[in-house]
Amino acid sequence: MKASSRALKHRTTTIIEKLKLYYPDAHCALTHSNPLELLVATILSAQCTDERVNQVTKNLFRVYRSASDYASADINKLEEQIRPTGFFRSKARSLKGTGKKLVADYKGQVPRDIDALTELPGVGRKTANVVLGNAFNIASGIVVDTHVKRIAYRLGLTRHKTPEQVESDLLQLVPKEDWIMFSHWLIFHGRQLCKARRPLCSKCPLEGECPKKGVVLTH
Repeated sequence: MKASSRALKHRTTTIIEKLKLYYPDAHCALTHSNPLELLVATILSAQCTDERVNQVTKNLFRVYRSASDYASADINKLEEQIRPTGFFRSKARSLKGTGKKLVADYKGQVPRDIDALTELPGVGRKTANVVLGNAFNIASGIVVDTHVKRIAYRLGLTRHKTPEQVESDLLQLVPKEDWIMFSHWLIFHGRQLCKARRPLCSKCPLEGECPKKGVVLTH
């Protein structure tokens, strides 16, 4: 291993240790009580805040309790129920299609396999990683959302900008036992300190480890 690679891996270890201490209560922000609810909530979270999704699913989960409920749903009613999350027509089609495939292929159960999950309508690698990690405690990869992508770049853990490339870089640096929590730590960090427009660098526990790539500090 090159000296630069060893140094980056060591810095990543230090970053993880500090994040663990600073965000001991980091967790998945999507409210759910079972794998199906988490799958649905994650599909709805595309280009929508977790808070808004939680508001919508509070009522949604009272009506739709099983994969067959989504499979047999009236598409117009489903669209209206999820309208506040945005892109409600495509999301409703994804939920109905996912319900049908779960019933047809998996006896109504959410599969514990990333390839099977990504074959469901509206489910990409990010959604699959969220479900596997938080519903089943299976470390299949690292969830890369807008916070994770932004902060990983600022920390110099990746040079890339696409979620797939960022995840590939992070998987080489983050120990597998931390894959699930790493995204939660960075998401909490992004919401509280490392904000998109005005990162609070002076208050950041990672300041000594951060090259601040792409950060324009205003005074």
